[in-house]
Amino acid sequence: MSGVGEILKAIGDFGPFQKWLVLLTLIPCLSVAFHQFCQLFMVVDVPHHCDTSWIRAVGPNLTLEEQLNLTLPRDADGEYEQCSMYSPVDWDLDSIVAYGLNATQKCSSGWVYPAEPPSLLTEFDLVCDRKDLNDIGQAIYMAGLLLGSMIFGPLSDRIGRRPVILISVILQGLFGLGIAFVPHFYVYMAFRCVVGASVSGITMTILTLATEWIGVSSRPKAVLSSHCCFAIGQMILAGLSYGIRNWRLLEIAGSAPIVVVLFYIWVLPESARWLVTKGRMEEAKKLLQKAAATNKRSLPEGLLEQLKPEKQIKSGSLLDLFRKKHLRKVTLIMSCAWFVNSFVYYGLSLNVTNFGLDIYLTQLAFGAVEIPARVGCIFTLQWFGRRKTQTVLLLLSGLVCLIITGIPEDQPLATTILATVGKFAASASFSTSYVYTAELFPTVVRQTGVGLCSMSARAAGILAPLVRLLGQYHEAIPMAIFGSAPVLGGLLCVLLPETRGMELPDDTEDGQTRAEVYENGTSSSENGQVKGKDGVQVNECTKTTYF
Repeated sequence: MSGVGEILKAIGDFGPFQKWLVLLTLIPCLSVAFHQFCQLFMVVDVPHHCDTSWIRAVGPNLTLEEQLNLTLPRDADGEYEQCSMYSPVDWDLDSIVAYGLNATQKCSSGWVYPAEPPSLLTEFDLVCDRKDLNDIGQAIYMAGLLLGSMIFGPLSDRIGRRPVILISVILQGLFGLGIAFVPHFYVYMAFRCVVGASVSGITMTILTLATEWIGVSSRPKAVLSSHCCFAIGQMILAGLSYGIRNWRLLEIAGSAPIVVVLFYIWVLPESARWLVTKGRMEEAKKLLQKAAATNKRSLPEGLLEQLKPEKQIKSGSLLDLFRKKHLRKVTLIMSCAWFVNSFVYYGLSLNVTNFGLDIYLTQLAFGAVEIPARVGCIFTLQWFGRRKTQTVLLLLSGLVCLIITGIPEDQPLATTILATVGKFAASASFSTSYVYTAELFPTVVRQTGVGLCSMSARAAGILAPLVRLLGQYHEAIPMAIFGSAPVLGGLLCVLLPETRGMELPDDTEDGQTRAEVYENGTSSSENGQVKGKDGVQVNECTKTTYF
């Protein structure tokens, strides 16, 4: 009896069919990067002060400087207060000039901003008492990512990878463009929540679809190439936001390109592995035959006929991840790893405006550094395996953040360089997590497992902006927290099994057996072979060839 893995080897692990599939996974990554970080450039701080035009009624000929001097208090540095004003009075101008105003109050008639293209900050007055709405809006987007993980992970295991990808793309296109026309900030936050959910649906499900079609030897290269495209998307965001300062036009420019992905309706294939686990054998065989034809390979006679499930496999549930001891350990540790990885990644990424250097150049550097980080994973995963790579990268990202806490405020360049190194390590660790997680979970619960880990990461994304608020008590507190978490997560990853060179497990029992075979391979090996399930011989050199 043949499995999907054996048939994929026969038709080609990474032929033209799989390369076309990888190309399809790259296109949405550009828009995903935009939506992830675009709000940072829509809420850039600008000088502002209370609208005190009330005094124009008694002093229509006052210059702007005279108006501000009469109606605004000054701070300790001699600058006009941005969030308070002198209380309006029913006096004539001469009395105001002679006696002055003393009583102050919060801005009651809005604010005045420089004559610049509208931003989220200026259009919806995200200043002073409303300043926290910026962080709340970012947290709600992250909550959308979490919601998408909860919905689209299990849904993909039940109705298939292809339908979930198409639904997510349509949602992202509609609500992404809709954001550019919202009349209120609360509507903006609601639309951003839906976009966040669609981003989760796209990133998780495309990862799984690519992983299940591509052979074990090329799997990391394919997944990490999509992550490199995400990094390129961040660099494009830096250029777009620099050239387009009007936030509504910027939103349109970043959201409209997703419309071209609608052609996926006709070209995106379903996962053959998923079809087999659902017992839809004829559809799986047709897809495998199409893949073989595209790769110009001929399948051995009768190979497809042997493709039969041993039993009717039901879709795994969340509880299945905790019933088996080995799956419970993997689930808990990987959920923790994703949490701390996301925590430090967004802790650095969302702080791009506070490092002291130009925000656009810093974002460009943050995007550029992710490319060598993602590409470098291909080699580190091959040379050192998944477990060591994951552990070291998490430790490095945490230690860099802890070092930043000791850098003086007047050294923005040193802080930015260290933050860039931390972003490098966190990005590489994220890519490792995607590959590692997809290989640890069996097919029947893979998307549910990845979805749970993604939920953990999104919870960290919601928490990261809130942790930054602790900086008002001491500037080192947020970075100390961002640094401590990944150090703990990296140490926990030592307890995970290695998966380099292992075929994807299909059911929960299979996952346990293969992990045990690999971990016990040294003690069980005889003449270059180890015994797998039911005494089947597994070639030892195969494990070292694949990565």
